[in-house]
Amino acid sequence: MNEIIFFGENEFLKLIKNKPNKITKPIQFKFENENENENENEKQIKQISSGYFSTIFLFKNGKAIEYLTENDLNQNPEKIQIEENIQKVTVGWQNEAILTKEGNVFAKGSYIDPKNPNEFINISSLIEDKNDRIIEDIVCGWCSIYLLTSNQNAYGIGSNESSQIGIKIPKYVKKPILMMKNVSKIFSGNASIFVFLLNSNQQLFGCGQFDLGKDEIKFNKLTKIQNIPKGKIIDIQSGYFHSIMLIEDENQKRKLYSCGDYEYNGLDKKFGQSTKEFTEIKSSLFENDDNILEISVGHNHTLILTSKGKIISFGNNDFGQLGTGDTEYQSIPIQIELPKLRFNEDISNYHISCGAYKSFLYYSPLSFSNLEEDLIKLFERKEFCNISFKTKNGEVIEAHKLILKYRLNQNENQIEKLQEIISKKSIKESNQIFEMIYSNRIINPILYSEIKEIINSNEKIEETIKRIYLNENENDFIIERKEKQYKFPKLILIMRSELYRGMFLSVTEDKSNKVTDYSELSNKSFQIFEYWIYSNQIKEGIQITQEIIDEIQTGIDYFQLNQTNPNLFDLLINKFNNQNQNQINNQNQNENKKEKENCLIF
Repeated sequence: MNEIIFFGENEFLKLIKNKPNKITKPIQFKFENENENENENEKQIKQISSGYFSTIFLFKNGKAIEYLTENDLNQNPEKIQIEENIQKVTVGWQNEAILTKEGNVFAKGSYIDPKNPNEFINISSLIEDKNDRIIEDIVCGWCSIYLLTSNQNAYGIGSNESSQIGIKIPKYVKKPILMMKNVSKIFSGNASIFVFLLNSNQQLFGCGQFDLGKDEIKFNKLTKIQNIPKGKIIDIQSGYFHSIMLIEDENQKRKLYSCGDYEYNGLDKKFGQSTKEFTEIKSSLFENDDNILEISVGHNHTLILTSKGKIISFGNNDFGQLGTGDTEYQSIPIQIELPKLRFNEDISNYHISCGAYKSFLYYSPLSFSNLEEDLIKLFERKEFCNISFKTKNGEVIEAHKLILKYRLNQNENQIEKLQEIISKKSIKESNQIFEMIYSNRIINPILYSEIKEIINSNEKIEETIKRIYLNENENDFIIERKEKQYKFPKLILIMRSELYRGMFLSVTEDKSNKVTDYSELSNKSFQIFEYWIYSNQIKEGIQITQEIIDEIQTGIDYFQLNQTNPNLFDLLINKFNNQNQNQINNQNQNENKKEKENCLIF
């Protein structure tokens, strides 16, 4: 399941053999240690983060490996020895940070611990406010690291030579210090000595030094960024000489804006001219019905991934990191030619990542094995939101009626009570309330005290999802077979089937209630399939035959079912074997009984 496309400076001589140090055209590679005996989660890439001195590959199983390039280009990857489950990795210029599922951050680097620059230490434990040590996001800059806590507070640690932590002195910050409160997102880059902080009101602040070729902009303290383009800020990534901003307008069309040095900002400015304000990058490559999915910025080059599967690049190309087949820099966006992708049924399953002078495209579909966490990820997807709540300031929050129905004790009056509570809260507080309802985690004890009377806190979402099987009114997708229609909630199909996950979550697919004709399964097999999708159990009262097992195996492949442990096929085999053993036992009992009867006759 491991697919990685690479181009740029080749620092992976153990992975990418017999290739020059400059790979100018995209090539595919995989890890040497990949073999058939490995668990799929050990093969599946979750994230790639790369800087100048190192690259970290994070896998779906929460483990990570690291390539160090400073001393030995031929060295093998080393497993990162963190006992906790790793959720995110971020690599800067001379620093690395790891966020675990428990909300801890481990980091290393010469500006983190000069005496032990190669040892990971828990920097989140160094935050003075003990109630603010649960971290939700991390971002690396040049030699600094930024933390976003569950209380939406932003902290900085590491190098402060250019005031990139928002203070004039000292030049080296040994413990995380509070930079700003009420922060919704942090943006920086692996070569950036500038940081952007976005608050919950979509106001943007920044600090640090921003080079514009001959000129530079320096903010010694957090300063509000003026003249921001209209729309929702999706992402901002910075290199050493330029920054790229991704904005989504009211029509959900994403537009690209840039500022910085003329050679790297993609605006095709005249020689010697730089842009100090964010200016729209216009190109036919991502206009009309195409949309931008992701951006990534290296030291001084940029990658763009679009909904039609285009990879677009511009900027510096000294090591072939633009993938154009040469080393000529590009002042305007240019589409690059990719090798055939193995999993190209849905480009939204792919992600891009820039290192300092290298580029990656990798396959990493969303995982729906943990319903609690993944339902939170689906929180903002409008196709699953069918009930609206208004905050005290009139903002509208769309919520999942299907989930609320089961998390609020299956009582419509509880939804009305929730409406009343939300009407008195800010947008930040309202988002926290919904996260607590969806995840069954106490994020804000004060807010939780207000909703605990209406929320069913004793039941996790995994259990409520199973009970959806008994409901006949919340189904919104039809699978038709042999002139009979079966209704399913889209949310359930997304969690259980890769086929429907790709269909419903793809930015290019129609989101309507399609009708699928699938007649390969017999009635009994489809009943088993239908029941397992909801309950993860085999329906009682159905006799399992070899024909049913063969049909179910075909259905598993067709629907690309996300199997759990134990999976459907194993459950069927066990039940089939138990049935056969019971039949043998019954047959032996009958034969013994007949023998006894015959003895009595004689």
